[in-house]
Amino acid sequence: MMPSLDDLIGTADAALRTLSGAVHAARPAPEARAEVLDDRERRRSGALMRVNHVGEVCAQALYQAQALTSRSPELRARMDQAAREETDHLAWTLRRLEELGDRPSWLNPLWYAGAFGIGLVAGQLGDRISLGFVVETERQVEQHLDGHLDRLPAGDHASRAIVQQMKEDEARHADAALAAGGASLPAPVRWLMRAASRVMTTTAYRL
Repeated sequence: MMPSLDDLIGTADAALRTLSGAVHAARPAPEARAEVLDDRERRRSGALMRVNHVGEVCAQALYQAQALTSRSPELRARMDQAAREETDHLAWTLRRLEELGDRPSWLNPLWYAGAFGIGLVAGQLGDRISLGFVVETERQVEQHLDGHLDRLPAGDHASRAIVQQMKEDEARHADAALAAGGASLPAPVRWLMRAASRVMTTTAYRL
């Protein structure tokens, strides 16, 4: 299916809202106990939540690009729905950054553009590959979030609650994409995705 003018306008609008922070969650952020963090813990939490926010910026770009290039209305609707659900994560992590007195990555436009390009390529390879890309992406994100649960300060209950809910949502998205017919990606592609993710997370932690 060729994207319509409305599709292109909608995609551009989604990009602007993602990068400007003009996003709103449909679900309230997970509740957590009161916390007491010292300056060092707050900086560490801020850096880790900045990485998570970058991941959600990339998720928006990937899903928007894959929806734009999908070959069936059903898959396009699935990608659009996933992007809407990921908007909760985007809004939660942005709000948490503000609460921690920290900021989003200065390189978010670059992350968005790169992820959008990858999503376009995945979409052009066909719906089964596109779904398989979703499966692999979400599995890797699950592992990444698991690592953050280990690295977040023990007293940062708010960030932990958000990351835990994100992890559960990503697992559900991966399972849904696999059930819809997602193809297993070749090992070199999975390795390349992991390498790109390491570059992004390492850079976003500081910038």
